[in-house]
Amino acid sequence: MCVLKLKKKKWVFLAIFTVLLFISIIPQNTRIEREKGRTNPKEAYFYQKLDRNRVQCDLCPRKCIIPSGSWGFCRARKNIDGILYSMGYASPCAVHVDPIEKKPFNHFHPGTKALSIASAGCNMRCKFCQNWEISQKNPTETSNYNLKPEMVVNIAISKNTKSIAYTYSEPINFYEYMIDTSRIAKRSGIRNVVHTNGFINKEPLEKLCKFVDAFCVDLKGFTEEFYKKNTSANLKQVLESLQIIKGNGVWLELVNLVIPSQNDSLEKIKEMSLWIKKNLGKNVPLTFSRFYPTHKLTNLPPTPVSTLEKAREIAVKAGLNYVYIGNVPGHKYEDTYCPNCGDKIIDRYGYHIVSNKIIEGRCKFCGYEIKGVWNEK
Repeated sequence: MCVLKLKKKKWVFLAIFTVLLFISIIPQNTRIEREKGRTNPKEAYFYQKLDRNRVQCDLCPRKCIIPSGSWGFCRARKNIDGILYSMGYASPCAVHVDPIEKKPFNHFHPGTKALSIASAGCNMRCKFCQNWEISQKNPTETSNYNLKPEMVVNIAISKNTKSIAYTYSEPINFYEYMIDTSRIAKRSGIRNVVHTNGFINKEPLEKLCKFVDAFCVDLKGFTEEFYKKNTSANLKQVLESLQIIKGNGVWLELVNLVIPSQNDSLEKIKEMSLWIKKNLGKNVPLTFSRFYPTHKLTNLPPTPVSTLEKAREIAVKAGLNYVYIGNVPGHKYEDTYCPNCGDKIIDRYGYHIVSNKIIEGRCKFCGYEIKGVWNEK
């Protein structure tokens, strides 16, 4: 009975905390309203001009060849008279202040807030997308703010957020907006974090790495068949992106949404875990997240918690130090444990930090170094 009452209190606190974060995102002295179809097209950074006013986009592995007047696969880029434009530039359809844990990041400035922005579009077609209302539309179909990069940074500063998160839809598709904003943010002492599918070409990714402090990448499955069937993309390019991010020394965390009957093979989870350890290292945090029916997969049930627990056990046995269970508020494995002494060092409840026992990057109990990007004094 006491445990039940405590959980109820935590839920109430979490609900109030979340509501307060969403109040007054835009400073009161900045009068900004959303407008349906508002866009601020900017010429794309990575593309080639072809004959007959066609262009080839070189941002992601699709390398779309786009006739004049047409959109790319991502619905975020349009060829207008032989010039490729990023249509979502400075036109975010979503602007919120979130806990950094919602991205989700478990080892990057825990307990801090992030100003989160997104423009419409995505270069994948995930059947299980939780934000399909904006990811599967183009910027002319959503209600958008008019927010230039410097305005985004000013809002982040005024709201006392530690970072700006490029998230919700697919940041790759508002690449120019993200690059320009992150450059200004970096000069202003604001961190930049990206939650992405990782389906991007090498050159634009390496340029992005110069301004980004942390990536959270959705490793959606571990077979080409799964990617082709459920995302219309491929695994190979995503794995290459993970190695590029790691090679550039940028903090990296991974999320694997475990979907019943689609990517929940324990053998493949073991294979994925071993690949992560070999190619990215044992200290890259991995979260196995619970699936809930949505978009085009409403026929499937939520992921059994027992499946997530088995996945975590396999990953830990494979040698990964920081393995989490996500989307199950109150579960003991949303917490962080010291790989050396086993004590709980970050106590979480949903997106809320109950306590943090990491001191100057080390376990309070045994002094073991905990890999991550921690809050400065």
